[in-house]
Amino acid sequence: MDRKFISILVIFIVLGAVCLSGCTQSANTADKSAKSTDNASADQKKTYIVGIDGEYPPYSFIDKNGTAQGLDVESVQWIGDKLGFTVKIQPIAWDGIIPALNAKKIDMVYSGMTITDERKQQVHFSNPYLKINQSVAAHNDSILTLDDFKAGKGRIGAQRGTTGAFWVEENLINKSVIQADQLVTYDNFPLATTDLQNKRIDFAIYDRPPMLDAIADKPLHLIGEIDTGEEYGVAIRKDDTELLNTMNKGLDLLHESPDWTVLKKKYKME
Repeated sequence: MDRKFISILVIFIVLGAVCLSGCTQSANTADKSAKSTDNASADQKKTYIVGIDGEYPPYSFIDKNGTAQGLDVESVQWIGDKLGFTVKIQPIAWDGIIPALNAKKIDMVYSGMTITDERKQQVHFSNPYLKINQSVAAHNDSILTLDDFKAGKGRIGAQRGTTGAFWVEENLINKSVIQADQLVTYDNFPLATTDLQNKRIDFAIYDRPPMLDAIADKPLHLIGEIDTGEEYGVAIRKDDTELLNTMNKGLDLLHESPDWTVLKKKYKME
């Protein structure tokens, strides 16, 4: 074979190898660059810490595996997915949850919080997302009625800092229907149902949906409902108008989505 031809052939082979190496390196570089961009995009997502009552089914609760569940938990996660932020769920004692919000330990309270004038002095609320009433339960052995409850014929249990406790204070204690010590408050509502089951108190008052969950499979029953027409909202610090607008937008999207109906059915809200 001609030596000149062989030399030319070798040159072409070397050039081909260099080009192939360059293409591979460029592809690897592009792949690394894309991955870097994806990671940067994930890192740039905002994370909001969402305060909840960890013992407030069906709205918010921690299951036996330590996972946050509930209508409100899934709702805020849905909104985060749609609007591009992540959420971290933080259970907090209910009577300290607004102080925790204003101390910037959390970014919002999304846990069946009723919008009240008193709370509006401390925080801003999103647009309402649910309406509920208060309900009253008694032991199955009891013959007491809702009229007896309103007449102050017994001891009443309520979770501290809830609208049920506020209702009793405003409508029974402040109007001298009952003495202050007839209202027994608890850190969480399961403690109230335990005392009601053991007949240490005569009544318990709580929002209707979580009340139904709390008394299920217990020797307790509803004796009536108080038409309070309360509205739930997401509580946000007064200086965080950007987050307030974001959550209002997210709630609008959720309520317009068929997923909202699915969620309410899942948690027996319909």
